[in-house]
Amino acid sequence: MKEIDVPLPPAEKRKLLHTRRVIYRGYEREDGLWDIEGELLDTKTHPLTIPNERTLQIGEPIHGMLIRVTINAEMVVHGIDVAMNNVPHGPCRQAMAPMQLMIGSKMGPGWRKAIEHHLGEIKGCVHLRELLFNMATAAFQTLPAQHTTVSVDPNRPPQHLGKCVTWDFNGPLVQNLYPVYFQHEIK
Repeated sequence: MKEIDVPLPPAEKRKLLHTRRVIYRGYEREDGLWDIEGELLDTKTHPLTIPNERTLQIGEPIHGMLIRVTINAEMVVHGIDVAMNNVPHGPCRQAMAPMQLMIGSKMGPGWRKAIEHHLGEIKGCVHLRELLFNMATAAFQTLPAQHTTVSVDPNRPPQHLGKCVTWDFNGPLVQNLYPVYFQHEIK
């Protein structure tokens, strides 16, 4: 399928103030597990003074955080490592230890609820939670199809069906690739 380049319309005159870079990487390990890594980096194009603490210089990271989640073929978390190299406030790093509570959680239905249960509100860090939310999608993209379990129960379609216009139960892609779920009704 040929890609179509559709740029954004020209922007109004403006000035860049903030950049957030988020990157996910998926790795297959030699021991049969997978590592999914997420990185978040926030920078400013101007000095940023944090009252009563310090001033960050242009390009100095406000947030520089990494998470490595180790999962098995069923996408169950076996291990989690966290680095908070750049944080705006000293207490921020206290959010690293509770991340271990995610071990045993499954990346799939209920993933976001598990994150909120274990790390929500003041139990964790909003930026680490943001990284974790989308790690499940990166994991799904990383694991080869032969390692992911595809449901054959017509009452339980694969979790990505019915979640976007492309995977509409009434759409041509589902009809072609998952005919057993074509025109499936969620119960």
